Amino acid sequence: MKSISKILVAIIVLLSFTSCNAQTKNQKTETVKIYGNCGMCKSTIEKAGNLKNQSIVNWDKETKMATISYDSLKTSKEKILKRIALAGYDSDIFLAPNDTYSNLAGCCQYERAEKTIAKMDETKMEMETKDHSMHSDEMTETQETNTLSVVFDTYFSVKDALVKTDGNTASAKATELLSAINKVKMETLKMDVHMVWMKVLENLKAETTSISASKDTKEQRASFISLSESMYKLIKISKQETPTYYQHCPMANDGKGANWLSKEKEVKNPYYGSMMLSCGKTVETIN
Repeated sequence: MKSISKILVAIIVLLSFTSCNAQTKNQKTETVKIYGNCGMCKSTIEKAGNLKNQSIVNWDKETKMATISYDSLKTSKEKILKRIALAGYDSDIFLAPNDTYSNLAGCCQYERAEKTIAKMDETKMEMETKDHSMHSDEMTETQETNTLSVVFDTYFSVKDALVKTDGNTASAKATELLSAINKVKMETLKMDVHMVWMKVLENLKAETTSISASKDTKEQRASFISLSESMYKLIKISKQETPTYYQHCPMANDGKGANWLSKEKEVKNPYYGSMMLSCGKTVETIN
């Protein structure tokens, strides 16, 4: 009987080990810094990071360090930290949106360090963030394309109004653009697009607000220079169905030169309108 008991115990131990090994085979555990203050922060951070059968996050409010355990075939550290950032909490990879951070409770508003979003190796990022469901990939790409297409199309409407030196229409279209920007759901953006969006968002809002608040085309055109630079960075990383032409006028901006984006290859200068409509050239075609 003792021999049979020993054999049964050995079998149970072996089965337990095999089961445990199968569960942890794809598991990775990493430690990262996430900024926050209190118990409420801990609850929000862990709730945002935890996902059944994919990831578990344990955050220490004293050290600000989080232990992240996840199934590497189902998710990645970057995806987890992105969800946490969208809940209002910075890490060294992702910054929370300013408006989300501002909506945190007073006790949760930690001191934010002045830093830029960390850059990652593009090949590594592509591999780590690839969705393992083709259907999910297609849906996300469609959502991203649709939401940003509205932003770009409304930007082109602002540009067209400035080509006509129509301050009233430029102001109205800029108001529409600001609304389109505010409606973008960052969770639908892919990782690389999200990172650029976070970098340019504050400037997009500021310059669009400035154009919408004025009817003076001279003032609007000054803001349009910076707005166009941010739009260029965003459209470069985004997939659009039709080509976009990046055009340059050497005379604009007091002779310093200025750029803009256009859906048309033919140059129609938004900085001078009918005064010098064809002044400029296409310097890049973005496909």
